[in-house]
Amino acid sequence: MAIIVVGGGGRGAGKTALVCGLIRALPEIPWTAIKITSHAHGHAEPIFEETVAGETTDTARFLKSGAKRALLVTATEPEIAPVVEQILRDCPSPMGVILESNSVLRHVRADLCLAAAISPFEALKPSFGLVEERSDATVALAGHDHVIEGAPIHFHLRSLETLSPVMCAWLRERLKDSQ
Repeated sequence: MAIIVVGGGGRGAGKTALVCGLIRALPEIPWTAIKITSHAHGHAEPIFEETVAGETTDTARFLKSGAKRALLVTATEPEIAPVVEQILRDCPSPMGVILESNSVLRHVRADLCLAAAISPFEALKPSFGLVEERSDATVALAGHDHVIEGAPIHFHLRSLETLSPVMCAWLRERLKDSQ
């Protein structure tokens, strides 16, 4: 099972758009896309499964992008580990899992961690330090698609929802042993 974590510095960093881009870029993998938040979203249970594709919620966008399942997990830091463990146990193989969260990195071993870049002028979430520390690549919006080699590698894309061919090839290479 391929596990990708997408984190970001704050609201509006492009995490959800990047998750959607990953799902579209790798349609050969049946994805379960999971948004983890500590904010209440009007669901009584800590795990809500979205069933309607659309644009109204992040999880609906995941389904519209091609995810097989889309889940919203509402949990505080101490509650994340058991909820995520349960979800991963319930995912059939060879399903892939994309987790949109910073703090989940304390509880799962990701095959790939991507940091959705944010303007340097924005206030960063304290949990973003963990993403920066563990990221395999940073992904940011730019005027045109290009790559800046380094550790981590930096992908600059015209659209976070349409990944460049170079990034798609890099993703497939990085995930080939985890599927």
